[in-house]
Amino acid sequence: MSYQTFLNEIEKGLPSQVYLFYSSDSFLIREAIEAIKKIVPENDMDFNFHIYDLSDEEVPSIQQILDVTNTFCFFNGRRFTLLSGNLLKISKKDIEKLNAYISSPAPSSVLILLHNGTVKKDALEKFGVKKIISLDIKEQDIPEWIKKRIKIKELEISDDAVSCLIASSGTDLGLLASEIEKISMLGKKKITYNDISDILAGGRLYNVFDLVYAISAKNPDKVFKIYKSLRETIDDYSLIGALNWQYGRSIPANKNEEGSSLSFKIFELLNKVDIDIKSSGRNFPVEYLLIKLLRLQVDRVSVK
Repeated sequence: MSYQTFLNEIEKGLPSQVYLFYSSDSFLIREAIEAIKKIVPENDMDFNFHIYDLSDEEVPSIQQILDVTNTFCFFNGRRFTLLSGNLLKISKKDIEKLNAYISSPAPSSVLILLHNGTVKKDALEKFGVKKIISLDIKEQDIPEWIKKRIKIKELEISDDAVSCLIASSGTDLGLLASEIEKISMLGKKKITYNDISDILAGGRLYNVFDLVYAISAKNPDKVFKIYKSLRETIDDYSLIGALNWQYGRSIPANKNEEGSSLSFKIFELLNKVDIDIKSSGRNFPVEYLLIKLLRLQVDRVSVK
């Protein structure tokens, strides 16, 4: 996975002189910055670590930033200069300045460009950076990401506990990281499903398992009661991710024609509401989704 490539470079101490990292998730950009900070000795931080945010009104010019990058390093260390934000907003004139530096970088400096936003890799090639690495994590790789994050804390987690975590919290990495911090305080070396179910609830009366069960039971009152409870601690986007995960685990076991048809309809609805939430094109998108999922269950029984 691309994120693993980033971790490999971090483990080697970022040996190249220029990097370009990009992600559509601001959480991963922040994580990358923290990982880079750990490479710099604490005593050198004030002199050899500089970060500039393009969204800051008082951000220096590209030329001033490059002047910092070219400055002699103190304590015989390496200077790390980070430029973060929407790189596509950089003017053509400034891109030319960056290209000139990147073609002949300072030997004791590391220039790191961090693009925050949705973008194709091709759009970033104009900067002339050889090491362009995506920080984004595919949904199917999230379980492995959770396990590695748990391992860093010298803990282990079972597969069913990972599934429970994703089903309860969705696929939002920032939210998952927060839940992992809670789990790490349990005081146990091996985290199981039973260990985390109560902590993940965090005062909730219900979880996504309960919501899916209520839909299957064709109980609209229960469905909306559970949804009202869930939305107090989880946003709609994360809830859709959790529903995707939960249905993805439960439906594949149904291999007959009816099961395949139901699976297709459910994921079609989930995909549509995901688009609605991102585009803000419909009011109450999740409420409409729940009504349609309930109707699917009713229609399924009627056909029988």
